[in-house]
Amino acid sequence: MGDGLTHLRLEETPPVVRVTIDRVADRNSINSDLMSELESAIERIERTEARAVIFKGAGETHFIGGADGIEMMQLVPDKARTFSHRIQALFNRMEASPLILVAAVSGLCFGGGFEFAMACDLRVAETTARIGLPEVKVGLIPGGGGTQRLPRLVGLGRALEMILSGRLYRGDEAASLGLVHLAVEPGNLDEGAARLLAPILRQPHYALALAKQAVYASGSGSLEDGLGVESERFSRCFEHDFFPDLMRRQIEEGSLTTTADPFSLKRREEP
Repeated sequence: MGDGLTHLRLEETPPVVRVTIDRVADRNSINSDLMSELESAIERIERTEARAVIFKGAGETHFIGGADGIEMMQLVPDKARTFSHRIQALFNRMEASPLILVAAVSGLCFGGGFEFAMACDLRVAETTARIGLPEVKVGLIPGGGGTQRLPRLVGLGRALEMILSGRLYRGDEAASLGLVHLAVEPGNLDEGAARLLAPILRQPHYALALAKQAVYASGSGSLEDGLGVESERFSRCFEHDFFPDLMRRQIEEGSLTTTADPFSLKRREEP
């Protein structure tokens, strides 16, 4: 599966694929080539039976050390806008994936690295990790969605404080603030990611994908728009037999009681 990928290492452990971002000499930073490889890898994995992806950074010091500063230092305003749109498109593509994406964070995870983590569905970090959006310290602002996704995680006021101060947070503090879902002791990232995924991977895959789409719809547009997405995705659940079959099985086993005639409980066809 990993053929043709220079900066990524893929390991299949069904139903999970582990992806290691490997640009150690460049702090695992995100450049244009890595963006293309990540998009290609996600598309390949979606064509398999995998249900989740765990992203890690190679080496001992960085998960992802931001967007590539060497590439960015050469940008003029128009090219900077294009670069921002490019990295935003990658993160939007990640968010839209039917796969469950997990960022397993050790070491430094800042700037574009934390924007990458926020585009994942779940985040686990070692207690010693350092996480944040420090762009203002180098005369920039987040350009990969950080100003939009961070308020969704922690609220507008706290997001402003975090972005304007440029502070980095230890993994245990990040967990208490809601930046990550779980903090674990160093060396326990794999166990932590497995702990997050265990109750999720027991659920039908189509329901997870539809639920993701509905939840993320709450972050854009009006409440009415979001409710419309929810209803549409809810209706698509009934393209599958999982729920009615489960109900019938529970009725037959006696774990679900009803006053209805069990023999009359048939799917209602579309008119």
